[in-house]
Amino acid sequence: MRRMGRTCSDVLEDIYMENSEKNLRDWSEIIAGLSPDERLDDLLCSGRRIIQNTKEFCFSLDAVLLAHYPRYKKHWRVFDLGTGTGVMPLLIADEVREIHALEINPVMASLAKRNAELNGLQDKIHVAEGDYRRIRELYPPESFDCVIANPPYRPVNQGQLNSLDGVARARHEVTATLQDVVKAARYLLRFRGRFAMVHLPERLGEIIVAMAENQIQVKRLQLVQPKPDKPSNLMLIEGVAGAAPGGMKAELPLIVHEADGSYTREILDIYNM
Repeated sequence: MRRMGRTCSDVLEDIYMENSEKNLRDWSEIIAGLSPDERLDDLLCSGRRIIQNTKEFCFSLDAVLLAHYPRYKKHWRVFDLGTGTGVMPLLIADEVREIHALEINPVMASLAKRNAELNGLQDKIHVAEGDYRRIRELYPPESFDCVIANPPYRPVNQGQLNSLDGVARARHEVTATLQDVVKAARYLLRFRGRFAMVHLPERLGEIIVAMAENQIQVKRLQLVQPKPDKPSNLMLIEGVAGAAPGGMKAELPLIVHEADGSYTREILDIYNM
């Protein structure tokens, strides 16, 4: 039977299929250009993709949780200390005005720049290779509204260092200590600016002291539990530069998995699922 006309749904379906096929071709060309150690992952965020190098440190859930922790404002300028693949700038690009990111590992810095360009965000996400222990030589003071950091979790004398140099530096304080991270954050932050970090609960005491020594007062804390009956293995913490002591809000724990192993509603919401 011949169709006498086309509905709006028919037209929309054709447009969707045309765009899907175009996107598939576009991503296929990018995949074809990757090196043997690289892969292309879907960020499940505004259609964005990210290239990762399997011989370097690949991002995980902690970076995603941190990216969603601060309560951003559209006019904010945000700084990512130790950006890695540049995943957090990609996740928050729609929430803020501008993002600067610094990475000491040249392979990862190059990858973060490529990822910004891959997603058409090179005018909003500015990646530089450099050492944040020398932050005063690289950026003007008190020029950002928010600093985020997913730093190495452990001192070099705790646990075995990974044989891959890039992974070792991401997990252990090989090139920068906790104090280095906090000092760099305070230098970058304007008065009343926010500093948010993901870290291990066992280092909470050190973090509070380090922040206070650098005129940052902790105001928010959220522990992260893998399951309802498991102890916390991560924490999200946020401080305010130049704030008075006291007034910290301990938020309800964020639970990653239900007892049956499925993701909780909170985690699914973060992933827009």
